[in-house]
Amino acid sequence: QVQLVESGGGLVQAGGSLRLSCATSERTFNRDAMGWFRQAPGKEREFVAAITWRLGITYYADSVKGRFTISRDNAQNTVYLQMNSLKPEDTAVYYCAARLSGGGYYYTPNSYAYWGQGTQVTVSS
Repeated sequence: QVQLVESGGGLVQAGGSLRLSCATSERTFNRDAMGWFRQAPGKEREFVAAITWRLGITYYADSVKGRFTISRDNAQNTVYLQMNSLKPEDTAVYYCAARLSGGGYYYTPNSYAYWGQGTQVTVSS
């Protein structure tokens, strides 16, 4: 029943900005945290950012610290990823994911139970 719907991807020039959104269609489910991951062709899926649902504690990959900001709106069941100062190496398909319970590492993809379909982000130089 849980569906994650992503939006906001697109093509931007290096140094530009994008804001990704991830809305959950299921209004009531027990979640520990929401996360963003990305995957480029030929590369493994990598952690980008995560936020705990109750307290809003955030975690970031070193590669995006200071440039990306994750946030959430509990009432709207939506998580956002504001991406500034984009670089060509940020080009990837970005996935929204949900953890249902605590435990494990926030940066581990298999600790997340639900995934969106992904949205393409392309940064040109």
